[in-house]
Amino acid sequence: MLTYQEAVDEIKSRLDIVDIVQRYVVLKKSGANYMGCCPFHKEKTPSFSVNRTKGIFKCFGCGEGGDAISFLMKIQNKNFNEVIQDEAKNLGIEIPVSNGNNDFSKKKTLTLDVMKKTADFYTENLLKSADAEFAREYLKKRAITEEIIKQYGLGYAPKGFEDLQKYLNTDIKILETAGLVTKREKGYIDRFRNRLTIPVKDENGYVVAFGARALTEGQNPKYLNSPDTILYNKSRILYGFDTAKEAIKELDSVLICEGYFDTISLQTGGIKNAVASCGTALTQDHIRLIAKYCDSRKIFLAFDTDNAGQMATERSAELIKNVFGGLGNIKQFDSCYLSSGDNFSCEIRVVAPPEGKDPDEFIRENGGTAYIEHMQKAPLLLDYRLDKIFSEYKSDMTPLEKNKLVTKIIPLIEEIENNIVQNEYIKRVATRLQIDENLLIREIKDFSKRKNDLIEPKLEQKSQIVTKSSNFIEKMQKNLLSVFFTNVSDDNRSELIRIIKTQKIENNNLKKLIETIDKIVFKSNNTQELVQELFNEFQEDSKIKDIITDLIYLSKSYENLSDKEIQIAIMETDRKIELFKRKEELKRLKMMSKNSGGVTEEVQYQITVNEKLKSENWRI
Repeated sequence: MLTYQEAVDEIKSRLDIVDIVQRYVVLKKSGANYMGCCPFHKEKTPSFSVNRTKGIFKCFGCGEGGDAISFLMKIQNKNFNEVIQDEAKNLGIEIPVSNGNNDFSKKKTLTLDVMKKTADFYTENLLKSADAEFAREYLKKRAITEEIIKQYGLGYAPKGFEDLQKYLNTDIKILETAGLVTKREKGYIDRFRNRLTIPVKDENGYVVAFGARALTEGQNPKYLNSPDTILYNKSRILYGFDTAKEAIKELDSVLICEGYFDTISLQTGGIKNAVASCGTALTQDHIRLIAKYCDSRKIFLAFDTDNAGQMATERSAELIKNVFGGLGNIKQFDSCYLSSGDNFSCEIRVVAPPEGKDPDEFIRENGGTAYIEHMQKAPLLLDYRLDKIFSEYKSDMTPLEKNKLVTKIIPLIEEIENNIVQNEYIKRVATRLQIDENLLIREIKDFSKRKNDLIEPKLEQKSQIVTKSSNFIEKMQKNLLSVFFTNVSDDNRSELIRIIKTQKIENNNLKKLIETIDKIVFKSNNTQELVQELFNEFQEDSKIKDIITDLIYLSKSYENLSDKEIQIAIMETDRKIELFKRKEELKRLKMMSKNSGGVTEEVQYQITVNEKLKSENWRI
């Protein structure tokens, strides 16, 4: 059987990075590379590059980079070991648990076991305990049957401070790791007491957390949720996803709601693709999780209709747009006459029944079929937003009041990129609000110009920042380091190490990388081995992996140079760094001289430095 590291190396050698990335990104061949829109940030012009030969990806927009494993870790929100285990299964490679992960894996296994036993304990209490009678009555009022209780593992946490601890009779540290107990001065108490419990499961159906609802008057908070643990991160897990993922894939759509009981009512009412965030706002990780199963990215937002729910709808919609915006336009029109060139990255619709009820309440009163009918009629995000504004319109409005409505509408219309669609909405708004269409067009153009004027200074400021001395020196140092990633002679490698060790490295990540290169560079037979060793060394450090990828791309400039030419380039870069440092020192001395108001020792030193600079035949 292979060792853990041998298995990792075998997996890496068999992964084709282009095939891996194409699971999530549309790529187009461009010379030796493949280009596409980055899945990690919003962009309209592709800056995401994949190189099959080198086995790396690099986004020149947001800076993300790495190998195939790094990409999967980032896109799937998993750690290195989890990705390796997944790919081992896909490739049919038997893989042992690494020595370094033995303790962690054991702890995780024990914690999962404790969570399952806890869920069973709570469910048993709910079904049979006399103390849980009022919890059972509460669920009956919400149309939650015993079948649903068992299906979703609902339970009741008893009132006692140590009831769960006594039942489990296990290491208290494991219970603390699982988030099931809270430490107090005199010991530990059960976190959940006298509450209705809802187990939260991960993508694979394992219980990783609990939501616990208060049942008695004055009991706060209304919902008490598990803290983040080694099993649970609320920003990455959606409630109900384990039971919804197949429906999401089959229907190629997802409905996102607010609460646990909304999700249960929706799923049991026939809307199998419903999920909810776990007591937190929707996050990018939630959206990326959905994207794995929903190719068309058709997303229904079904939050409460109160002010908080409407704000959640707006926040979630903007988040979704930011995640998918770089892959194409957000769908904004239902008509079919649009040009075939329109590429929709996602479709956002808002489900808001006119009765103003949340999904759970609506389904209990009207049934799941009625809710599905509302889903089928749900407006696109843009129409939902416009309808909200139109609802404020009154025929007797003053010009100032009407202008306030127009001011809200203009940013919505301005962001529509398709001219046909934008023109249709301009007509619709002008007719509805009884305003001049040409004036509206003029206001939209003025708004667009003002917005672009605000963006320009930011771009200028950014360009100024990257020319600061520290960044210039760091850039030159990276140019030196990139030589290691060409087929360079041992003599030049030795010279590189000598030069780099004499320089002051400010970037801590760069320091770590240099130290590691120094240790392994002469053990590696070629560049590919060096790259593989470095990615293995920094498998959980995304920042250093980004730097490694930068260096590999920078090394292209040395590819066709002879050993002698590379040696000259190394010396020139080193001298350029030193010259720049001297110029910066000269600037500092001039400033000191100016502030001191007279000739000092520093000024005399400045003259000496200046003379030395004049003797150099370099220009930056």
